[in-house]
Amino acid sequence: MKTLQRRRVLQALLTVSAVMALPIRALARATDAFSSKSVDNALTNLLGGLAIEESEQIKFKIPDIAENGAVVPVRISTTLEDVDRIYLLIDKNPTPLSAVFEIGPRIMPDVSTRVKIGKSSVARVIVRAGGKAYMTSKEVKVTIGGCGG
Repeated sequence: MKTLQRRRVLQALLTVSAVMALPIRALARATDAFSSKSVDNALTNLLGGLAIEESEQIKFKIPDIAENGAVVPVRISTTLEDVDRIYLLIDKNPTPLSAVFEIGPRIMPDVSTRVKIGKSSVARVIVRAGGKAYMTSKEVKVTIGGCGG
């Protein structure tokens, strides 16, 4: 009888260890992406070789002209199904990846934040949904620098 209890405890510990290891791998990929110096490198770290399609189902609200690049409001929402992550990248920032949002199965994919934009640049939103990646982008002009400007 004690052997059966030990097996159950061991199985539970192994299960917990396996479940805990999954977010660590995802965190490692995001850490590499946050330290990337180019958009292409960040996207490779985040998505591997996953192809990215343009999508009109992503709503991306960011000012055309940011009067103060240190505090630029951003709102992202989508009607895509099975969204699990939303990424925000600013092409000309020293480290392009600005934000990663993990979206659970019961969470509406509608997020907002504020970001720094160092100089006029393209801002991109990548939405990972249903095992695919979708993107929309917008040019933002900055009048007062944000990242060291």
